[in-house]
Amino acid sequence: MTDNKTPKEIVEYLDEYIIGQDKAKRAIAIALRNRYRRMQLPKEMQDEIMPKNILMIGSTGVGKTEISRRMAKILGLPFIKVEASKYTEVGFVGRDVESMVRDLVNASMNLVKKEYRDKNADKINEYVINKIVQSLIPPLPSGVNDAKKEEYKISCDKMKRKIEDGLMDNAEIEIEITEAPINPLPIPNIGIVELFPKQTKLKKIKTNVKEAKELLKNEAIENIINIDELKTEALKKAEESGIIFIDEIDKTASDNSNNRQNPNKEGVQRDLLPIVEGSIVDTKYGSIKTDYILFIAAGAFHLSKPSDLIPELQGRFPIRVELDSLDEDTLYRILTQTKNSIITQYTLLLQTEGVKLVFEDEAIRKVASFACLANEKTEDIGARRLHTIIEKVLEDISFNATDYKDQEVVITKELIEERLDSIIKDADTTRYIL
Repeated sequence: MTDNKTPKEIVEYLDEYIIGQDKAKRAIAIALRNRYRRMQLPKEMQDEIMPKNILMIGSTGVGKTEISRRMAKILGLPFIKVEASKYTEVGFVGRDVESMVRDLVNASMNLVKKEYRDKNADKINEYVINKIVQSLIPPLPSGVNDAKKEEYKISCDKMKRKIEDGLMDNAEIEIEITEAPINPLPIPNIGIVELFPKQTKLKKIKTNVKEAKELLKNEAIENIINIDELKTEALKKAEESGIIFIDEIDKTASDNSNNRQNPNKEGVQRDLLPIVEGSIVDTKYGSIKTDYILFIAAGAFHLSKPSDLIPELQGRFPIRVELDSLDEDTLYRILTQTKNSIITQYTLLLQTEGVKLVFEDEAIRKVASFACLANEKTEDIGARRLHTIIEKVLEDISFNATDYKDQEVVITKELIEERLDSIIKDADTTRYIL
């Protein structure tokens, strides 16, 4: 996928994985497209256009995170999810809010490394194979004649082909791995401080050829590619295309039962504010401006409302989208119409053990019905309830899968009722089991 997908194309992709929530899909698709549009403008105008951050309001399990995660994946953008409730204001125990930006840069670096790995796959493979060959076939002593050199070259070429074909995967080998130097960590209010010069270390390990191939790939990247270029690109990608999804933002707001704002909660909001407004954060790869990062905040807002957030933070999330609760029909469609649905996942998992799992349509509708009822009787966790119920229904079959080898196992409405009816009727049992 590329970063210039139209809003319509983004929504069409999201429709494959998420049922409904059209307003949220459209809002995010437009926000992403606007970032692409911004990059087409002159630099002077680019600097003036800030991303329109989004506040998503809805219960857990209705698709808030999934929409954000999927749309980042389709465009190959750095994405991280954090929980606002895990942060505390500076000076108290907890993570400082700048760590979310550092996590985003780490995610960006991993993306850039993967892109470079894919582009330079042949060079990396050649480096890895040559180093393994050198470990398996000792080098020739100096002063040997041409005939010996030719014989040595033929032996190395044969060994290369064997390694490439996987014929040597189980062979034991001792290889020398270059350990990457430890990057300095940023010190609050000071930044990056180099206390000691970076030093690479060589480490000998015993393993098999298959594992050695994987271990040497990162070393190959360090040797083949200019690591400083990677850092620069990773910082740029995070700065201009990064997405930070802040979940449970409502838990930093005051609730209606207490008119006085909790000072600790307000402190978290005030620490978030400069990051969202735009500031410079030091990371182990260099400094990054947060001005153009897209922030998507989300919360259920059962005990509070968006207006309970401090006004300055509210103003930084101008686009607000309320997601719909999931009714029985929507839950059924999630089970039957989404790509890689949970039913497809379990069918394929059990297929690996020779079990052919078949769900009757009435059984699927019963699962949706029970999930909806459980959400009504206990805490509403949306589509996540489907995972819990399917796991409960298939528990015995999954545990005894070898007994069903080469058999077709049909999941019927009656089987669903047998497994779940008594659990659903008992509210206390429902709460603890489903």
